[in-house]
Amino acid sequence: MGSNAVRLKVARLLPDASLETLHEERDPVRPGESVFTTGRLDDGVVERLLSTLRRYGALCRRYQARVRAVATSALREASNGAEIARRVRERAAVPLEVISGREEARLICLGVMHGSAANARGTVIDIGGGSTEVITALGEQPKGLWSVPIGAVRLTDVFSSAGTVTARKLSLMRAFTREAFDSLPRDRTLSTHALGSSGTINALVGYAAGQGKSATREEVAQAAEELAAMPPHERRQRFDARRAEIVVAGAVILDCVMHHLRLNTVHGVNRGLRDGVLLDLVRRSKGGPADESLADAAMSMARRFDVDTRHSGQVARLALELFDRMVAIHKLPAAARPLLEVAALLHDVGSAVSTQGHHKHSCYLIQNADLPVLSVRERDLCARVARYHRRSAPELAHAGMDGLNRRESLLVRKLSTILRIADALDRSHHQVVGSIAVSIQPRLVSVHLRHKDPVDLELWDVEREAMLFRKVFAHRIEVHPAGGSRKAAAARRGRTGAWT
Repeated sequence: MGSNAVRLKVARLLPDASLETLHEERDPVRPGESVFTTGRLDDGVVERLLSTLRRYGALCRRYQARVRAVATSALREASNGAEIARRVRERAAVPLEVISGREEARLICLGVMHGSAANARGTVIDIGGGSTEVITALGEQPKGLWSVPIGAVRLTDVFSSAGTVTARKLSLMRAFTREAFDSLPRDRTLSTHALGSSGTINALVGYAAGQGKSATREEVAQAAEELAAMPPHERRQRFDARRAEIVVAGAVILDCVMHHLRLNTVHGVNRGLRDGVLLDLVRRSKGGPADESLADAAMSMARRFDVDTRHSGQVARLALELFDRMVAIHKLPAAARPLLEVAALLHDVGSAVSTQGHHKHSCYLIQNADLPVLSVRERDLCARVARYHRRSAPELAHAGMDGLNRRESLLVRKLSTILRIADALDRSHHQVVGSIAVSIQPRLVSVHLRHKDPVDLELWDVEREAMLFRKVFAHRIEVHPAGGSRKAAAARRGRTGAWT
């Protein structure tokens, strides 16, 4: 759901890993109509939107499809956006989520750059109704993600440019747009060629280049001048009615972003956000982490809040090793692994607010973070896992579990217990544990440590968490330091009673 149109794509994964399109639709509902001037979606737009999404939902159920539905800048900025998303979920049975600008950019990058050589540098531009996404990538992996709050519908509404556009108005639109792009870096290492993924860019490139697929910066600038000088009825003869209303604004935006990034040419492609959403769904269904950028974004957030990243990185590494070696007893899907990684990297982020009760502050900060890849629900699960890395046990009836269904509560309970053990294994914050080996016997998990310094503090803290581990996984846990004997382990158990 963009600001200009709502789009549906249903595809099937083939044995060769390609996608076969089964059904495709586009409805120019214009969800962004009036949002960028009034701050909310009016009732007429909402009813059009609900009618369209009810039909889309029925089509998805007919195909028995796995669904991801995303909304971009119109709902991001609408004061009634959250309420509309709730109504869509209830009345259209479509799991609509409002994604951040960075997540939108990441998905566009995946859709456009999929299949690129790993060392290929690329720049992608997508002009939406409410925002313009600019992405730099190496192969399929995004290196820079920017979402600038200037789009073709927004600019049209602000300057009333659907009709006649005078030379003065065109000049003001350009000045306004150039200022919006000042936040973008001017990286001289960028390619001088960009891929343009939106319908607006494809329409403009086709016009500027005489129906060609690539247009130069000079051709785009000339197109902006010509389209602005053109009477509205003539624009409608060259473009469909809805596109004709916003095409001048789209041309101004493309001209300004090409000038800012010093691009020589832009090439229109027929891939974009929908393709990225589909590819992301395929990757998730295969059980792998959705994207390497997720861990990078989490670590970037940790640094921003001045977290001890050596400790958080160590905890994340140990937590993932425990997760991978305990599959037989935790029985969680592979899709839970990146949730654990993010929770581990950010479990101490709340210390930036207050050391006392920092686990609760971590929960709040993660819930409200801008983390690409994660849906709103997944981000909430990460936050709950981090919240239970200390203090209160993740009991199903605890207030911190409110709002989760039983499956989600069990996932949080298991992941947070693993996180508590991993955190205990770096209690000193000195990263003394080099590696671990895990063996699983009936009712017993044995963890053997390789370490460079004494691990007395780590062993003591694991013992404190052992009772919860046994309760959650129905297995005892024993941790054996290098050179440690079973007799020494038995002595520790006798002292604390925690492993009995």
